[in-house]
Amino acid sequence: MNELVATRDLKKSFRLGGEVIPVLKGIDLKIERGEFVSIVGPSGVGKSTLLYLLGALDRPTSGEIIFEGSSLSQFSDEELALFRNRKIGFIFQFHHLLPELNALENTMIPALIGRMSREEAQREAISILEGLNLLPRLHHRPGELSGGEQQRVAVARALVTSPAVILADEPTGNLDGESSKNIFELLRRLNQERKFTIVMVTHNEKLASATDRTIKMANGCVAHSK
Repeated sequence: MNELVATRDLKKSFRLGGEVIPVLKGIDLKIERGEFVSIVGPSGVGKSTLLYLLGALDRPTSGEIIFEGSSLSQFSDEELALFRNRKIGFIFQFHHLLPELNALENTMIPALIGRMSREEAQREAISILEGLNLLPRLHHRPGELSGGEQQRVAVARALVTSPAVILADEPTGNLDGESSKNIFELLRRLNQERKFTIVMVTHNEKLASATDRTIKMANGCVAHSK
């Protein structure tokens, strides 16, 4: 494996009224290509904030993120948008599928935004949905799918551009026990068979223990990594 992303003294603060609230207080970490890493810790320690910074959804207050050898701080907003579309696959606790679109159309969205032809985007989306056992659900809208099926569509959407890394923020947090287990096993399979790099924020210590490495956060810092 080789290094995919690293952070150096990464800090993030938010202003609330006249007060500055530090959330991340100097994060140093490295993610290797092909790793499945979990990030755990109590609510409010900055896990999701760290994930959003890694995915260029927000900029740090200070410090640096190095992705495939390039510093994201040097990217313009337009370059960051292109970076997010091509390099990052996002999976959230709430699937955020568009209710008026079916499973196939929801999956195609990132590819179309990235200016892939409609024919190619559809072909790629169908291939991924088939691999996730969703072929019979292609033309079903989110309201016609179970919670587990909706989250599998969200996984397919994250995969459609073949990103360098999948960032998953509590991807099983809104699911029942069986669906949660199925989604995690799907992510594990994608990591092992297709070599996707995955960084997953979770409160589920049992799931975290089944990943390659667990990063534990406390008080805005990395407490330990093993």
